[in-house]
Amino acid sequence: MSGAYQGKLDAAGNVNPQILSEEAEDSRGEMARMSSFVGAIAVADLVKTTLGPKGMDKILKSADPNEQKITVTNDGATILKSLFVDNPAAKILIDISKTQDDEVGDGTTTVAVFAGELLREAEQLILQKIHPQIIIQGWRLAVAEARKTLLSLAWDNNTDDDAFRKDLENVVGTTLSSKLLVQEKEHFISLAVDSVLRLKGSDDLKLIQVIKKAGGNLKDSFLADGFILEKKISNGSVHSIQNPSIMVANSSMDYDKIKIFGSKVKVDSIEKVAEIEAAEREKMRRKVDKILSYGPNVFINRQLIYDYPESLMVEKGVMVIEHADFDGVERLSAVLGADILSTFDNPDPSKLGSCGTIEEIIIGEDKAISFKNCQEGRASTIVLRGASSHLLDEAERSLHDALCVLIQTIKNKKVIFGGGHSEVAMSNATDALAKTIPGKKSLAVEAFGRALRKLPTIIADNGGFDSSELVSELRAAVNNGSKTAGIDMNKGVLGDMRELGIKECLRVKEQALLSASEAAEMILRVDEIVTCAPRKREGY
Repeated sequence: MSGAYQGKLDAAGNVNPQILSEEAEDSRGEMARMSSFVGAIAVADLVKTTLGPKGMDKILKSADPNEQKITVTNDGATILKSLFVDNPAAKILIDISKTQDDEVGDGTTTVAVFAGELLREAEQLILQKIHPQIIIQGWRLAVAEARKTLLSLAWDNNTDDDAFRKDLENVVGTTLSSKLLVQEKEHFISLAVDSVLRLKGSDDLKLIQVIKKAGGNLKDSFLADGFILEKKISNGSVHSIQNPSIMVANSSMDYDKIKIFGSKVKVDSIEKVAEIEAAEREKMRRKVDKILSYGPNVFINRQLIYDYPESLMVEKGVMVIEHADFDGVERLSAVLGADILSTFDNPDPSKLGSCGTIEEIIIGEDKAISFKNCQEGRASTIVLRGASSHLLDEAERSLHDALCVLIQTIKNKKVIFGGGHSEVAMSNATDALAKTIPGKKSLAVEAFGRALRKLPTIIADNGGFDSSELVSELRAAVNNGSKTAGIDMNKGVLGDMRELGIKECLRVKEQALLSASEAAEMILRVDEIVTCAPRKREGY
């Protein structure tokens, strides 16, 4: 055979032409499918032990030897986005977890574990020679039935303010029960609900600022009215002011010295240098005059402010705050109702912001600036205290999940009972549907129901309880018409979820159901994996 027609022998002894590069890899059929299943299931198993109120934590260590960063967390999205994986199916699971986190803020572990359990069931069906397309058709029927059942379980108390607030407290309590903040759950329930209700229906989390200050303990955390900026007021300025006019700027205020980089200036005497410096100072003085023409009492700049322009403003009684971080400037402009100015040629007082009081406060051992009674009354700041930076980082992640779930609940209004009740109800509904479907699709519908039941099973296992007994008792209770039965993870028995106050946001559960089934379906469709040859360096 000629060298131009090189190829490989297949199982029948026929020659297949070599199409891909020598170092490229091509997996087909069962090998490709099994590789996808193994990668996705491995990722699901990695985070499985963090699921539920009794879930365990993971320590994540940075791969960079110079950084040596340590993260202690049980947040699924944080764990998964820290992984560097080569398996494409594993990357799909990591992506759906990130999407779940961006979309609704919670349920990141649930969506990864459920997708992994679906693929585990699909693997068994494929070993029974059931085609992937048949499995997918069955899953789609099961998803529709499960979603219909889930929506039928939901209710809302939107017309009753007291009952709705109680629902919000129960939802955030259920979310925090699997987080670090569970030890001070009641305290943080109050903080989270108060801060979100202050938004008055807005979903803009930028209006809720979270500040971390090491020291004290978690119970010392508090909700502050308005906005807190982690900066100091400049020396010489007044440290408290009532009803100020506030200018928020992002402008260079640091060129009262000569700054001519990459150029040469020849002078024949030192007096010429002084003249250049005097010109720079005059230029800065004119800029300060333009700023003062707006009539501000307070000047907040993102960039540095040198001594000369600062002294000019302080002489006029203006409070000066410099080097505010960009995130702080953005938030300030939102809560104070001010524009971020970079040029000052057209004086317009309407571009200034306002609040009731600005004063310097002390949090722990650090000074900060408090803006109270802001024009944007929905703004608030949660100050987290704790023993270490690792604990504060995890507390911030837990609080972020709680705030996101609350916002989704306020938008969607509907809640459901937790404790595995909804998963078992959906599972029972898909089992009933399977009995009405002829052919192999019914096996796929049954497999979907088994995957749903795995979620409360894993939660019970993580608590050290007898999951087989608990889940079978819960199935029987739901089949017998109970609307509130669920697993009490404090005692390891069935309990009444209404009495225990264990409720979940419908939107989070619905998003997890749909995202996990879509991701599992995408992975199941794979029948070939092509790995491209690595790009060679020049000269090799």
